[in-house]
Amino acid sequence: MFQRVTLIGHVGQEPQMRYTPDGTPVTSFSVATKTTLSKDRTPECPAGWKESYNGRNWELTTWWRVTAWRQLAETVNQYLSKGMQVFVEGEVRGEAKDGKQEPRVWTGNDGVPRASFELTARTVKFLGARAGAEPTGEGPAGEAPPEGFEEDTLPF
Repeated sequence: MFQRVTLIGHVGQEPQMRYTPDGTPVTSFSVATKTTLSKDRTPECPAGWKESYNGRNWELTTWWRVTAWRQLAETVNQYLSKGMQVFVEGEVRGEAKDGKQEPRVWTGNDGVPRASFELTARTVKFLGARAGAEPTGEGPAGEAPPEGFEEDTLPF
């Protein structure tokens, strides 16, 4: 079985690069994707959604945690910045329990429980830059983390 997820969204924070104990570069960043519903088709606001800036749609933003490894990690760290539009293709990671993927669950600084899936990037394409930024290109295909590697062991 092969699982592939494709996202197009905007980078939500500056990429953070760190290294595994053996020196392998790893870069993490977040991507926001947006889903919209027309008010013409759905006059009542769905629970948890908000009105768009122009007042014509309902919007739901989903945040994705993305991790890139090795050469792709270095490229992403060097060229990607907050606000840029990006295409990311990769594999979903979570916590494996009883033969199924479940989201990672944690408690935020505000005491509210949170959950997320993470995406291990295989491909990152820079689609657009913020105003005043230099033109961007395409990152190389990424590599998987080392076999049996636990991200919690990264020095952060």
